[in-house]
Amino acid sequence: MKFDFLITRSFRQVVLRFLFLFCLVTALGLATLRGGTLVQFRSAFGDLELELYDNDKPVTVQNFIRYIQSGAYSNEFSHRLVPGFVVQGGGFAVINRGTTNVGIVPIPTFPSITNEFGVGRRFSNVFGTVAMAKLGGNTNSATSQWFINLANNSFLDAPDTNNLFVVFGHVIRGTNILNTLSAFQNYTGTQKSNLVANVDSLLGNVYYPNFASCPLLKPSFTETNLLFFDITLLQVSVKPVLGGHEISWNSATNLTNVVEFTTDFPAQWTTLVRTNGNGNRFTVLDSTASAQRFYRVRVEY
Repeated sequence: MKFDFLITRSFRQVVLRFLFLFCLVTALGLATLRGGTLVQFRSAFGDLELELYDNDKPVTVQNFIRYIQSGAYSNEFSHRLVPGFVVQGGGFAVINRGTTNVGIVPIPTFPSITNEFGVGRRFSNVFGTVAMAKLGGNTNSATSQWFINLANNSFLDAPDTNNLFVVFGHVIRGTNILNTLSAFQNYTGTQKSNLVANVDSLLGNVYYPNFASCPLLKPSFTETNLLFFDITLLQVSVKPVLGGHEISWNSATNLTNVVEFTTDFPAQWTTLVRTNGNGNRFTVLDSTASAQRFYRVRVEY
């Protein structure tokens, strides 16, 4: 059986997963060491937090980050949803969102990337992993499109040109949202707005939720009925400022974000700030004059 992803474009036990960005601050400047990049997929059903495999799939991760930083994923939506299989996006975006001039355009793509299935550790296409979509029959054709596995799809690891789909990260929070997506049903009604008709003309048969089973969506076809995934990075930076050092990062929504520091290793971490994230960029000031401090941002989930 052939499966092509054609580019048509838990006291509760608390698990502390450390997603670090260590910053060494010295009189000579900054040296940065990074762990797996944390990205956030924001949707009407809640937010997904994903950790990327920077060390194992560097080309794939940097390609994905490049699209995020370019703004390509800020108004993109899922154009393919197959319950029990995958949710796919990265191919199309909405322009003039929230206006009467709303429209849909293909996401401009950068050159295709080298397939990294055999680079670093091997990760299978199992539930909750994110992988790159590509052209059937062309192993090295991934560009902007990605998909999240809604089931254990290890057959996508098969060593042939139609498979070898590169997993470059996994969901660390929000698997309940994936289960919600798998409960969607195809909408078979006939009333469609011009926007939806435009989607159909670009993509063919578009997958819509059944409003009876998804009451969060309004029973009318507008852009709000599209499954948007606005993707951002938890980018942490440290810079010297007057009066100390400024630490800033994109906060993880509805999770406790903890900024900590240590002056020596083995590390004895001291909390500088604990705050509840809302998805916006946060900034804190460490006003202690120190020749050397290591910082990290930790997310509790």
